[in-house]
Amino acid sequence: MTHDNWHTLEVEKVLEILNTNKAGLSEKEVNNMLIEYGSNELKEKKPTPLWKMFLRQFESFLIIILIVATIISALIGEVTDAIVILIIVVLNALLGFIQEYRAEKAMKALKKMVTPVALVVRDGKQMEILARDLVPGDIIIIEAGDRIPADARLFEVTSLQVDETILTGESTPVTKSIHTISGDNAQLGDRKNMLYMGTNATYGRGKAVVVNTGMRTEIGKIAELIQVEKEEKTPLQLNLEQVGKQLGIILLLISAIIFVIGALRGIEILQMFLTAVSLAVAAIPEGLPAVVTITLAIGLKRMAKRNAIIRKLPAVETLGCSTVICSDKTGTLTRNEMTVQRIYVNNREIFVSGEGYIPVGEFYFNNEIVDPRKDKDLELILKIGALCNHAALEKKESNYRIIGDPTEGTLLVVAAKAGILRDEVRKKYPRIGEIPFDSETKYMVTFHSTPENEKIAYIKGAPDVVLDMCSYIYENNSERTLTDNDIKNILDMNRNMADDALRILIMAYKKIPDVREFTHDAIKNNLVFVGLVGMIDSPREDAKLAIQLCRSAGIRPVMITGDHKLTAMAVAKDMGLIKEKSDSQALTGPELDNMSDEDLEKVVDNISIYARTSSEHKIRIVRALKKRGHVVAMTGDGVNDAPAIKSSDIGIAMGITGTDVTKEASDMILIDDNFASIVSAVEEGRSIYDNIRKSIKYLLSCNVGEVLTIFIAMITNLPLPLLPIQILWMNLVTDGLPALALGVDPAEPDVMKRPPRDSRERILSKKMLLNFGFIGMVMCIATLLIFAYNLSQNSQDITKARTMAFSVIVMSQLFYVFSCRSERYPLRKIGIFSNKYLIIAVISSIILQVAPVNIPVLQPAFGTTSIGIYDWIVIILISLTAFIFSEIVKIRK
Repeated sequence: MTHDNWHTLEVEKVLEILNTNKAGLSEKEVNNMLIEYGSNELKEKKPTPLWKMFLRQFESFLIIILIVATIISALIGEVTDAIVILIIVVLNALLGFIQEYRAEKAMKALKKMVTPVALVVRDGKQMEILARDLVPGDIIIIEAGDRIPADARLFEVTSLQVDETILTGESTPVTKSIHTISGDNAQLGDRKNMLYMGTNATYGRGKAVVVNTGMRTEIGKIAELIQVEKEEKTPLQLNLEQVGKQLGIILLLISAIIFVIGALRGIEILQMFLTAVSLAVAAIPEGLPAVVTITLAIGLKRMAKRNAIIRKLPAVETLGCSTVICSDKTGTLTRNEMTVQRIYVNNREIFVSGEGYIPVGEFYFNNEIVDPRKDKDLELILKIGALCNHAALEKKESNYRIIGDPTEGTLLVVAAKAGILRDEVRKKYPRIGEIPFDSETKYMVTFHSTPENEKIAYIKGAPDVVLDMCSYIYENNSERTLTDNDIKNILDMNRNMADDALRILIMAYKKIPDVREFTHDAIKNNLVFVGLVGMIDSPREDAKLAIQLCRSAGIRPVMITGDHKLTAMAVAKDMGLIKEKSDSQALTGPELDNMSDEDLEKVVDNISIYARTSSEHKIRIVRALKKRGHVVAMTGDGVNDAPAIKSSDIGIAMGITGTDVTKEASDMILIDDNFASIVSAVEEGRSIYDNIRKSIKYLLSCNVGEVLTIFIAMITNLPLPLLPIQILWMNLVTDGLPALALGVDPAEPDVMKRPPRDSRERILSKKMLLNFGFIGMVMCIATLLIFAYNLSQNSQDITKARTMAFSVIVMSQLFYVFSCRSERYPLRKIGIFSNKYLIIAVISSIILQVAPVNIPVLQPAFGTTSIGIYDWIVIILISLTAFIFSEIVKIRK
């Protein structure tokens, strides 16, 4: 009994297919249907056991290497080293575990969208049941304020309006009808005879027959997409995994070769084994994951201060290399608050200032302020909007909100800007009758008594309908006959407003002599046209600036919305997303349906606007962009955005208007729903990646220098220049604080003026490997020269030679760290003291290095001897070579 196009069928056919009628199902039929279709609830996949989810975090090659390093460190007595490595391993496992576990929370949040109870008709009787017990064929009753409990086909409506924002992204409630909708490919927002689970009725009432329940509903399909869509590893994770594999294999092989060479030379087997193992432990940068994690965590704190909450640490870096930001329109680029911008009255186009629901603004004609209290034509149209209205404007502390239909609410706001308040004007003009808005008539009428004891009808509705009912026009505070020229002017203005994506309402009135005639017949002709009101979901001013900043950073913003194409294009042009309205820059959902994935990939780089889209469309767009090599950030707030958010490289949810489902599926949440905060996050992400590269460059260059020192000493027949304990101490002193201090380095001046980094770029590029080799060789030569020189002066005093070599290689690394602060700029340009944490870290490390050399009680354990001031001066001068060579290379660039 599956069917995807219920909206195309007549009600009688739907009832026939579902084997039901308007009196509802019997109890027996319900029980049979429950057995066949199951409960009306969102099913979850069988969850992975927590213990298995945790153990799965240890499958990474780098993690395995770290575990081996832990065991080796413990075996050779380096318990402190072993504990540090173990903490890092567990920390990384916990982070991965938390990321997987949150998928379950996303499903739980989605299940909250299902209504707990539903009003149904069964066996001809109205009753309230648990929503989970609904089945296809049930007759449900919907009233204003209800959350829709299942997907259903309407067969009876009374001014029913439904807010479908969470599914379609449209900012205004949809007026429902019972008529069939042609076209199998009609988008959800166009299926006005359908109701969908999780949406909300805002006005009127209706009856419908349930057609789909549980996972077969539209929201159920989204739930399925969330579960099916796999989270891919970020570029940083992939790069670090590659680093781990390459580095682990190379260094373990070199350590093994060193052991073999030393053994063949006749050096004591145990000493060579300890040396090789110590070198392997020191060379494998077990501090790298900690540096990356801490750098990301620091970036997270910085971003939180800039209104961006990161839920997944690697996403900080991913955002930094984003090339496309796919943004929803409603609530993200716009305020999700309808605002009256233009009023056509008395043959004038009046502009209204102010944003959102705040009742503050001015009225302008020809750039001069108009006082509505002194302009009777303008005052009348505002008064009609306030009286022919069911909404309320409520102030809570300093915030304003609309209770009821947003379109009606914005009429109250614009009236309040003129000092016309709903409650006050209703006292002067009490309502005595009403004709509710209906999708058939496309207008609403309220009847009032005037202070002069007259009866008057105020009408608002669709211009194309109400204008045909008008015979007169209100102009200069009086009525006159409506002429053909008047009609032409009105239609021209209506067209101009529509071209600018404004939603337009016409306002009219008619004096009613007979109080009993509160019917359609009473107002079907001889109305007095007053004017047009044009409103729009206002663009965010800060979002306009954010779009410009994105472009300067080489990032392409793309709008994906459920609204109509013309509306989307008008908003996009206003925000600077596109320069001119052009169909070549926009695609609609139906057009996407007629395109293959291959065809979409060919044009996706040229499209800036996608309108009337569904969840599946958004995922296709994200996938097409990713196949074109883009790193895609996807913003959203509704449930319909969740699957695409999860499938993107980084999903961004709105903190204020975002649903729980979207937040749980996201990588980042904007606290203030401000598109501009994304730009701040991009800057932070780029800076963080730069800092991670700096730390990797520093750590690996130093490790290469250590390995080369031992390796070349072995093949040149020199004694061991460093003892195992010295190697491990060097690892502790140089790989800790300085590397972490690089993680908080300030951003470089051009961080937001360069194009996004290629996400496929490897951290261990050929260029960086050459740099490692060059700097490592400089450190190696400096260390072996001082070692060989001291041996030549006194071949019997190998302890002093090792002490000098030990000090040179450590000090070389501590000086070199300053050059690692930038790959392009010399230290003098970025400022020696601009990173105070690095200064503190280096001074601390120098003190730690001096201790085992000059404190007699530590010398036996470290195999060192005291050295004088002259020796330290020589050590410092030689140790500066790595820093100097690195700075010279930058100058040559």
